[in-house]
Amino acid sequence: MKLPGKTVLVTGASRGIGRAIALELAHQGINRLLLVARNQINLADVAAEIDAMGVKVEVVILPLDLTDSVAVSRAIAQAWRDYGPIDLLINCAGIAHQTSFLQSKLSQVKDELSVNLIGTYNITRLVAKRMVKQKKGTIINVSSLMGKIAAPTMATYSATKFALLGFTQALRGELAPHKIRVMALLPSLTDTDMTRGLECFRFMKPVCPEKVAQALVMGLQKDTPEIVVGWQSHLALWCQRLAPWLMEQITAMAAPLSQKPPSIGSVVKMI
Repeated sequence: MKLPGKTVLVTGASRGIGRAIALELAHQGINRLLLVARNQINLADVAAEIDAMGVKVEVVILPLDLTDSVAVSRAIAQAWRDYGPIDLLINCAGIAHQTSFLQSKLSQVKDELSVNLIGTYNITRLVAKRMVKQKKGTIINVSSLMGKIAAPTMATYSATKFALLGFTQALRGELAPHKIRVMALLPSLTDTDMTRGLECFRFMKPVCPEKVAQALVMGLQKDTPEIVVGWQSHLALWCQRLAPWLMEQITAMAAPLSQKPPSIGSVVKMI
């Protein structure tokens, strides 16, 4: 996909990987950036940062709760009327609660399912229907390495990221006849402000969000269904394919539960 001149919508754009993606895309000659997140002040800060870069890109902020289907529907319809077709949708919004499964709370589980799955479904459905009419478009769902290798203390988060990969694969088959590409981005543990409070997994060196954003841009130039970020991720996935029993043991040893009990309700944004 050639980025110059395109209109791109990024969810979860106020911080972490979403913010890094927005900043990286601004360097790529795109025409317009639609930035979605709950926090309007943080979105305005990202917009100001892009403006200070001196690049020629129009930035539009859309403060939205993706779990509010009515508000999302209205916002996308209005944005499509005001700013024209969206060429690229990047679903980056996501939350995670780190705790042992036996200590987890149903309210936390519902939060993760609502944002990571229902929120992604809401906006993807609205944008995809419009892309079908224009017979072109690209959708990227930001999953995680934990969408391939589940991690203790992150049971629900891992489940949502596995589900996102299934969702992506299904959409890829359904939307291909309409000339719409659907891809997945799989970062590993990423060094963001929220993950710094995470109970650490041993053997994992966090990648910087800028590297994830650069990998996304490079992946867009290739016809690949999944963009895997970092050598650690590639190594882990090879181990998972060749010796899944070994990968499971390594994951168990690396988990915080093998060191000390994680603080209940510690909230992180993994991707």
